[in-house]
Amino acid sequence: MKHIFQKGNDQSKPTLLLLHGTGGTEQDLLPLAGEVDKDANVLSVRGNVSENGMPRFFKRLAEGVFDEEDLIARTKELNEFLDEAAEENDFDRNNIIAIGYSNGANIAASLLFHYQDSLKSAILHHPMVPRRGIDLPDLSGKNIFIGAGTNDPICPAQESEDLKSLLENAGASVELHWEKNGHQLAYSEVEAASKWYQNI
Repeated sequence: MKHIFQKGNDQSKPTLLLLHGTGGTEQDLLPLAGEVDKDANVLSVRGNVSENGMPRFFKRLAEGVFDEEDLIARTKELNEFLDEAAEENDFDRNNIIAIGYSNGANIAASLLFHYQDSLKSAILHHPMVPRRGIDLPDLSGKNIFIGAGTNDPICPAQESEDLKSLLENAGASVELHWEKNGHQLAYSEVEAASKWYQNI
């Protein structure tokens, strides 16, 4: 997968996995990593799916309707890529924290739904529930930050509440942070995620 890896100053810190929104690239969220932890490794990945020329991490059938088969296959692909990237760049595979926005947050949530050891923790900006009606792995010990919009037209507030419940029922510790900026990722939300990260 097309990506950028930046080695951090402190190898005891997690590797921050950056996952962009629809139409983004591996450059988009690099400033976020600096806000969250300037000493950590950064692995920023570009989605392998193109929707009308816009990179995404998996296909969708319509806005808010995921192609479940493709989601499952792309989640597996990303999980395997993380195995390879950890080996290639010599970082701890068990110490990855995802920072995803929109479509990137959805694939990060899907990693948690499908692979118990894929992520140590995650910051999910404006995610939706990736799949419903499946048993989640035991996510005890994992800390999740969900940034959501009370007036998000793409990701209804109930989606965020549902995702929080599903993750908590699987044993994860979840903080749900609300903003009023629609689907936009506001600086105040990034700040809240950064504060949360310092305390986990």
